[in-house]
Amino acid sequence: MSQSHPGADSPPAVDVDLVMRDNYIALAKLIASRLAVIAVLVVVPIILNRAGASASFFLTLPLVVAAFVFVLTAYRLWAGVRLVQCRKVLRHYPLVFHTRVVKKSSLWTEYGSVFEVKISTRGEHGAPLMKAINAAGRRRWPEGTENGAWVAGDLAFGGVMVVPGSNAMLFLNPADWDKLASRRGQAGAERIALAKQAGIDKRSWRKPILLRG
Repeated sequence: MSQSHPGADSPPAVDVDLVMRDNYIALAKLIASRLAVIAVLVVVPIILNRAGASASFFLTLPLVVAAFVFVLTAYRLWAGVRLVQCRKVLRHYPLVFHTRVVKKSSLWTEYGSVFEVKISTRGEHGAPLMKAINAAGRRRWPEGTENGAWVAGDLAFGGVMVVPGSNAMLFLNPADWDKLASRRGQAGAERIALAKQAGIDKRSWRKPILLRG
């Protein structure tokens, strides 16, 4: 379900199931590429050893690198992938089109690229600064945000951003959780209960994903 702000020139409505499918496919491709790298690092030394190459540091090093890549990949998937959280938000909130998305900064971490963004509708002021991470683990900032994006959630708590066209999806949380405490306190019982049901009633960034952000 998606809708636009009154007067907003929004793109065609978003199919949530299609968005989730596209992001699960993106995650599968990410995992496949990592596994391919690990397989090469493991198989090549074995082949060389069987071909008669003597065991040496240079044959052992790729195996060490493969183990490191595997651990780092598993850690990144655990800490950085937010598809389940996004799905929960999309069950409880409609996607609303916002005409202005501005990326303020980005930070590279081992868990994924963390972006700071402002999401608002032209003519409105006071949009909170949000931290965002690609829900499927991709690092690059998605193309297509120049003319706005779809957002589900409550920005005082957090939410999900979906980019028109590519269906790239980012999980959102306030950049300064404590700064928006007064907004959440004035939200009312209904908004607070909905945020709790969607799993955005608590500061998500306490997890390792953003300790360096």
